[in-house]
Amino acid sequence: MIPTIAFVGAGPTTIYTLNALIDRASRPFSLTIFEAQASIGRGTPYRPGWNDPAMLSNIASVEIPPLAESLVDWLERQPSERLARIGIAPTEIDDRTFYPRLALGEFFFDQLQVIIGLAEAKGIEVDVRTGCRVVDAINEEDGMRLSVQPKRGVPFEQSFDHVVLATGHQWPAEPEVRPGYFLSPWPASSLAEVPPVPVCIRGSSLSAIDAAVALAVTHGEFVEDDRADLVYQPSPDTGEFRITMISRKGLLPEADFYFPIPYEPLAICTREAVQRLVEETDGDLLDKAFDLFRRELSAADPDYADRIGLDGLDLEGFAERYFAERIATGTFEWAETNLREAQANYQARFTIPWRYAILRMHEVLETLVPHLDDDEFERFSRFFSPVFVDDYATVPHESIMRMLALHRAGKLDVIAVGKDYRVDSHAPETGADLIRDGHRTHFPVFIEAMGQRALSAGDFPFPSLRRQGIIRDANPSSGEGPVRGIAIDDEFHPISDDIPEDRLFCLSLPFLMGRHPFVQGITSAHEMGGVVGEKLASAVDGADDDAPEGSRRTAA
Repeated sequence: MIPTIAFVGAGPTTIYTLNALIDRASRPFSLTIFEAQASIGRGTPYRPGWNDPAMLSNIASVEIPPLAESLVDWLERQPSERLARIGIAPTEIDDRTFYPRLALGEFFFDQLQVIIGLAEAKGIEVDVRTGCRVVDAINEEDGMRLSVQPKRGVPFEQSFDHVVLATGHQWPAEPEVRPGYFLSPWPASSLAEVPPVPVCIRGSSLSAIDAAVALAVTHGEFVEDDRADLVYQPSPDTGEFRITMISRKGLLPEADFYFPIPYEPLAICTREAVQRLVEETDGDLLDKAFDLFRRELSAADPDYADRIGLDGLDLEGFAERYFAERIATGTFEWAETNLREAQANYQARFTIPWRYAILRMHEVLETLVPHLDDDEFERFSRFFSPVFVDDYATVPHESIMRMLALHRAGKLDVIAVGKDYRVDSHAPETGADLIRDGHRTHFPVFIEAMGQRALSAGDFPFPSLRRQGIIRDANPSSGEGPVRGIAIDDEFHPISDDIPEDRLFCLSLPFLMGRHPFVQGITSAHEMGGVVGEKLASAVDGADDDAPEGSRRTAA
């Protein structure tokens, strides 16, 4: 009998994993793809209905790892009618352009069709089961049994030799949990019925910008004026419509900055140097890693280091100094100045050295996280992570232009609420109340837009794997410690002696974020897919001799 493999979920993570698997496997196998939605390939961040056509991806074309072809090559061969449907003019196609989310969905849909065709040409049996939600997974002696609930038809069970869980982001099925109070801005179609009233959005990063854009195009439009500046024109009878974003610091993301791709190598804060710290350090691991970071940053941009007094800063001091100038300047004044700088640097192809150094270091220093104790992990999350996320999660220039246009039209404010505030979502009116400094402000509509949070084993959607002890928390003994996701190894196997090594892989993002805090995004899908695709290919070919069956790395 040929090996059987099942993928649960059919978004970009599955696509990149399949691409690696089919490229490397030399023996045929049977492949089944389960997808709860009606079609495969687009994934939550890029499918229609879930995203408004006006929403932009925050990854440039050049950063998207190619599959059967690159995004630019795919776009250049699309007919003008299809380009128009996904909001792209042929003259806008460029490898540094940020495209609508729905355009990326169409790209991934087409790429998956090509990959499936390549698989079938190699003698691989492919069964795509759309409209089928996997509701449980049970480890048995001879394989993994999946319980499946189709949208139409009767529930069924099916067993496989290998299973990849790639269920993507986890959002509530119905975001409006009470009138006017939304636990998430997804799907964007749920915001289409929001009336033109005062709206509060908790968050001021990409998810919040997406929510603001969806609301804005419901109650008006973005147009260019006679000077080619972007302005917002409210629709008639929308005078009460106004958005207030709230966040601790009250800052918008910065505009995407120009940098070379592929990354230039680091000189000091390298993977090898960090690995040596892990192996040789007994205590103060985070502070010693920060010293590597500080030395790399100083070498990359001495002027920036001198300006902020980097040599005299510890981790906490650096985190405060990093944001200090923006906080002092004001949200929209800084956003406008930063946008002009970013546009000029793109035009000149100029890279700001300190920004680029931090960008390159975030993936290196992420490898520390599994080795940090709970106290160090909380320090990393509170002080280091916000710097890295701010640096790598920059947004398209057009997104900042839209926020500035909304602000100039009197339709957007961003306020800093710090830590001492409260949201009361159980008031008798719709929406929620913001309570701070002894004052209560009512918003008829309140939207939570803080992005995907890390989840623990208790949230894992396949209960039998929890009951069997295969899926467990990475830090079960700490009790009330920080959420650090589920216990997995470097190859995304659950850490358990009760399951053969390559039977189950978990690529479900919310459960990886405790170990891999920066895991979200297409490049992460590509990297994880390469690891798991290679392991699956070895298992299919019978050449996986890396470890005895059932053996496990210990949890970090």
